[in-house]
Amino acid sequence: MPRELRSRKKLKTSHNKEEEEIEINIIDIDNNDNNNEDLKTTVMDIDNSKDSEEIKTSNHEAESNTESNIHNNNNNINNSDNKNNDNIEIKDAYENNLKHIDITIPKGKLVVFSGVSGSGKSSLVFDTVAVESSRQWQASYPLYLRNKMPHYERPKVESIKNLTPSIVVDQKTFGASSRSSVGTAIDVAPLIRLLFSRVGKPSAGGAMSYSFNHPSGMCQECTGLGESLVLDDEILFDKDLSLKEGAIKFSQFSNGWQTYLFQRNPLLNPTKKLKNYSEKEWKVLKYGSDKPIKIEYISNNNGRVSEVAYEGVIPRFNRLYLKRDITKLRKSLQDEIKSLVCQGPCTACGGTGLNPKALKSKINGYNIMDYTNMSVYDLLNTLKEVKSAVGASISKQIIYILEKMIEVGLGYLSMSRKTDTLSGGEIQRIKMVRNLGSSLTNITYIFDEPTSGLHPFDAERIGKLLINLRNNHNNVLVVEHSKQMFALADYIIELGPEAGTRGGKIVYEGTLENMKRKNTPTALALQERVELNEEPLPWEETFTIREATLHNLKNITVDIPKGVLTAITGVAGSGKSSLCDVFLKRYPGVISINQKPIGISVRSNPATYTGIMDDIRKEFAKANNVSASLFSFNSKGGCETCKGKGHIVYDMAYADAVKVICEDCHGHRYNRKALSYKYHGKNIEEVLELTIEDSISFFHQDRIRKPVQCLIDVGLGYLTLGQSTSTMSGGEIQRLKLASELHKEGEVFLLDEPSTGLHIKDIKNLLSLLKKIVRQDNTVIIIDHRLEMIAQADYIIDLGPNGGSEGGEVIFTGTPKELLKCKQSKTGAFLKLAV
Repeated sequence: MPRELRSRKKLKTSHNKEEEEIEINIIDIDNNDNNNEDLKTTVMDIDNSKDSEEIKTSNHEAESNTESNIHNNNNNINNSDNKNNDNIEIKDAYENNLKHIDITIPKGKLVVFSGVSGSGKSSLVFDTVAVESSRQWQASYPLYLRNKMPHYERPKVESIKNLTPSIVVDQKTFGASSRSSVGTAIDVAPLIRLLFSRVGKPSAGGAMSYSFNHPSGMCQECTGLGESLVLDDEILFDKDLSLKEGAIKFSQFSNGWQTYLFQRNPLLNPTKKLKNYSEKEWKVLKYGSDKPIKIEYISNNNGRVSEVAYEGVIPRFNRLYLKRDITKLRKSLQDEIKSLVCQGPCTACGGTGLNPKALKSKINGYNIMDYTNMSVYDLLNTLKEVKSAVGASISKQIIYILEKMIEVGLGYLSMSRKTDTLSGGEIQRIKMVRNLGSSLTNITYIFDEPTSGLHPFDAERIGKLLINLRNNHNNVLVVEHSKQMFALADYIIELGPEAGTRGGKIVYEGTLENMKRKNTPTALALQERVELNEEPLPWEETFTIREATLHNLKNITVDIPKGVLTAITGVAGSGKSSLCDVFLKRYPGVISINQKPIGISVRSNPATYTGIMDDIRKEFAKANNVSASLFSFNSKGGCETCKGKGHIVYDMAYADAVKVICEDCHGHRYNRKALSYKYHGKNIEEVLELTIEDSISFFHQDRIRKPVQCLIDVGLGYLTLGQSTSTMSGGEIQRLKLASELHKEGEVFLLDEPSTGLHIKDIKNLLSLLKKIVRQDNTVIIIDHRLEMIAQADYIIDLGPNGGSEGGEVIFTGTPKELLKCKQSKTGAFLKLAV
């Protein structure tokens, strides 16, 4: 074979150095002595031959063949490039607990990442792929812009090839601002303000004149909040008692001379029970009489008889406590006052937060608050009636976003709904709305449990949206535990086999069909059918909620059994959270565990979060006769160099930040003096390095052992006491939060979506813990959508039938087995398919 062809063969397999290899081929030909001699001879023959034309023709054909070969080789190179670019190639990833893994993630596919909680899914997808994508994307901006953007530390990975820009939709809640609403979250509120500034009659001014967040548009009384503190008379009065028996449940009004004033009112009988009061008597007690009433009293100073005007309980309370600064009062009285008040609509603006000028401006008979208070469905139809050219153009933009809201099943929400009242599932879908209308392609979308907090009925809709994103030539990476999502996956990557240090490996990659033949934790879980609670616990007494009307609840009455595990179910927006809010208000003292995230930082760990760190420090201090503060890395015991962090971050200005282990404490966080003291043969750093499972045998104090046992019960025994919460997965954080609350003394526990972020294997551990709490004569109430949780409840309350105005009704109450027979229940329909 001629040397030139051999070189071309090499060119085909060395596509990354295409130009270099082509140059080498030419040099090889030019420098080869034999080839040079042959070429010289050929030239002489051509010059001297009578058949030179034939030779020229032959040479021309040879040149054409050579060009054709090179062209074909280039095509082969391009095809090879395209084939390799079809995957995201990760080499030697070792972020957090990842075990130096190599993985190839196919592009243009819906890829689901699975594994038990803490197996390394988030470390791979979010801390490695998403961070590196953002880091490289930001590197394309000019230096002055990059300096104003967050600096990402380079993830612990040797290389990642073929990345595309990424968009991350995580489970983090919106900011807890009372001014944040659905309209501001999806950027519809500014467009509605713009619409009214252009079309509203009479005009209030520019767009900001319609904003309750701007001085030109806000109500001056409530500064745009639309709410003010009001006295809750349902809590203040005990209707089963008389005034003499202490019916006013406020210490300042139930004893002393103020009580005397209420009891001496000639229009009120102080011995009559309040439940027997007429409407007129109630009005006098609460607000006073239309005619002035004088109450006589004897002064303690001089014995004179004086008169004072009677003032109703509510205006008196407002004047003395709500219209003044109460921060200077004693703490116990402040707490008592706060327990008697609630947020109510501002009387000046009617709860709108806007001034009168903004509210007078209307479009087709509706003012701006009418627009924002409408459901998405109604607002969509109203906007279609705007006919002016300018208004129609703005309306078209709003309608486009509203249609996306309906696609994700949020058509029942209004633009004025506060974001801090939304469920986790609603927040997740609102974040999705921002990206669904994008025309960008070749984007890597990364979702953190998109079906979390969603009823199976709503999860189906989300699955279709993810498929649409994939079909638009995007890469969709999903961290999920839902069986519904596995059924839609093109490719599955499972990490494990267990959590923490026992995980971080790739245990499976491939299709769902092949996975069914494997023996991994997820494969085994997918093969299991949902198991019904065949022997639900009996109950006698109940917590009763009567005529509940909060938000969309339709004046419902519900009995929640005592001493059992009750699941409150229903599609998104059916009224589950609203019902629980009513329950918490009617029955104070309930231990409520909501979906609000815990504080995550490098200084927080299982020991500090559960509160046992204080006890551990005290034990060290007692054993060594020193101050307990010496054993805190946040104060006296912390390393002076790294301030107790264990590492130092160097800000490289325009370059990526660099984190290095502290050279003085070697990452231990404590100074030498703190580490010199020991307790049962271990210093404080060695104790914090104990796994939670090992620590329970190390300590004998019940105040330490009980929270530790709760951590083990929720499946976190593999973590160390000192592991930073910043390195934990979402599922680990959720269980840490549950464990820190569930070890408390109480009789009633209310848990909102406790299964969030949990693998099916982890759910079994959680159910065991909840049933253990119930067996200790407690009541556990959960809001959940995971069928594995619902099927094991003793009692189910299903709300619906749909969300928003079409929900708020009780569809079913009874046992899981009875739910299977309820044809009206969407929950029952999905549970029937799963068992």
